[in-house]
Amino acid sequence: MSITTLIKMIQDIMRKDVGVDGDAQRISQIGWMLFLKIFDDKEKEWEITIPDYKSPIPSRFQWSNWARNPEGMTGEELIEFINIELFPKLKTLATKAGSDERARVVGAVFEDGYNYMKSGTLLRQVVNIIQEDLDFNSSTDRHMFNDIYEKILKDLQSAGNAGEYYTPRAVTQFMVEMINPRLGEKVLDPACGTGGFLANTIEHLRKQVKNKEHEKQLQDSINGVEKKPLPHLLATTNMLLHGIEVPSKIRHDNTLAKPLISYGPEDRVHCIITNPTFGGMEEDGVESNFPKSFQTRETADLFLVLIIHLLKPNGKAGIVLPDGTLFGEGIKTRIKEKLLEECNLHTIVRLPNGVFSPYTGIKTNLLFFTKGEKTKNIWYYEHPYPEGCKSYNKTKPMSIEEFEPEKKWWKKRAENEQAWKVSIEQIKANNYNLDIKNPNTQAEVHADPKDILKDYNLLSKEIEQIRNKLKKELSTAWEKVNNEFFI
Repeated sequence: MSITTLIKMIQDIMRKDVGVDGDAQRISQIGWMLFLKIFDDKEKEWEITIPDYKSPIPSRFQWSNWARNPEGMTGEELIEFINIELFPKLKTLATKAGSDERARVVGAVFEDGYNYMKSGTLLRQVVNIIQEDLDFNSSTDRHMFNDIYEKILKDLQSAGNAGEYYTPRAVTQFMVEMINPRLGEKVLDPACGTGGFLANTIEHLRKQVKNKEHEKQLQDSINGVEKKPLPHLLATTNMLLHGIEVPSKIRHDNTLAKPLISYGPEDRVHCIITNPTFGGMEEDGVESNFPKSFQTRETADLFLVLIIHLLKPNGKAGIVLPDGTLFGEGIKTRIKEKLLEECNLHTIVRLPNGVFSPYTGIKTNLLFFTKGEKTKNIWYYEHPYPEGCKSYNKTKPMSIEEFEPEKKWWKKRAENEQAWKVSIEQIKANNYNLDIKNPNTQAEVHADPKDILKDYNLLSKEIEQIRNKLKKELSTAWEKVNNEFFI
């Protein structure tokens, strides 16, 4: 069965259920079931590879014991089991797990989870499809799981506000490649959403793995935090799919809700790659966790301050930020001054409109910096649309191949039509405004209005002449048909 067919079957069943309203709820519903199925398949593997392995999930609530039989619980019995027994029990694992990290992972996933489906009959149909058609321990199905997951994550783009959790894969892959994390380095995404940056980091690091010790280093290096339940669920599952055995370092929390001063040396990391929510505002009181000169409720600004603080000396960061941060004044100016004083902001890649459509049309930028050295010059690179493209959309998203020119330029920098360099003196003289336009782009030449009107009138006359000629030819052809008909 194809991925498209499988997902469509599940979605069509869910659309019949009165409890599921919209794409975001459908994705959440599929999410927790896929998590339990994947976890169950992984447990079969752990039973073989881990001596005396014991499941953190009580036997009655393990997927294979209530979902495997296609003619098992259904209707009201299944709904009551899910709502009254399964969810409450799995939620308790978050706080009653003791030292069992796997239990904490399951508990955190279900802590704020919810079963939206009201029909036990329809729920049984969905469970049967997942159970019968997917086996995570099969290499073929493992690839299908990943493809299904990519499809689910792409669907987030059209799921209302849920789109804020998804960064296009081309962007995540490019940023990870440019940051270039190495084995043994601690990598953090403090606003990890569905785990896109971390998934690409795992793929990047796995190419460096040569032995068991390397694999252990990889397993220990991945860290993420996400405050909302749906993306945290998806990120945790994403980590399982990418081979993180116990994704306990994907925490369900808000990194901004902790006083900045309480983050100590043990919290410092080598690499931070992230796309914090922009345009969002934190709840009252969160700003008090930061020094007075940087207190704001704007999420992206607070994350920039936090990232600077969390980097180790010589630590590297890549962050997605909106244009507003670049040209903003007041607190934004003080934050940018801190960034340029404490870090080397060596590169800003300016993305075109539509990269994050349809979630937002705000123009965005990729900022790359290293902590511990003051900024002397900033290189800008204006990413163009590919040839023949005027905008991105669902059927024509940004592709990783588009970044090839940036990758080649990155190694040996020089000014060209897309790239230019700005000194720190220019930035300071401009009151730390980082919104520097491309000086190598020729200004658009606007014609004289009288000439435009003259051209328009000529074009209108030509159109009228063509219209009259077409009418004449059609009239002649019609007369010919009539004459032949009556003869």
